[in-house]
Amino acid sequence: MPLPPPPAPRRLPLVRWLYLSLALLCLALGVIGIFLPVLPTTPFILLSAWAAARSSPRLLAWLENHTAFGPMIRDWRRGGVVRRHAKWAATVVMGASALYLLLAVRPLWASGLAIACMATVLQWLWRRPERFADEPPSGN
Repeated sequence: MPLPPPPAPRRLPLVRWLYLSLALLCLALGVIGIFLPVLPTTPFILLSAWAAARSSPRLLAWLENHTAFGPMIRDWRRGGVVRRHAKWAATVVMGASALYLLLAVRPLWASGLAIACMATVLQWLWRRPERFADEPPSGN
């Protein structure tokens, strides 16, 4: 008869509280990022799920079952997949943010630095798989 899995490691209350605080902070930043173009949503939601997994099974279950956040968390966990519509949304928002930075922010080198960071993130993002290996290609 196989042995049951070992119990999850118990964390000190302070460590658990710090992870929970990080999860809630990242969740708040992710939600703000939905409305604020210069703040990314997906990385904050993924980080929130990571921290919730270490602190709050209830928050993690809520995130995983959320209609907007759940699919991206499950896709990422299953294979680092970022769907094409999410890539395009990120590209459009970062492009609009870059245009705003060029027109409104001085000194220009600060705009250039921020735009270079966004371009690096987009380069990484577009290299992520868009579907699972066992998933048939779609019209995305």
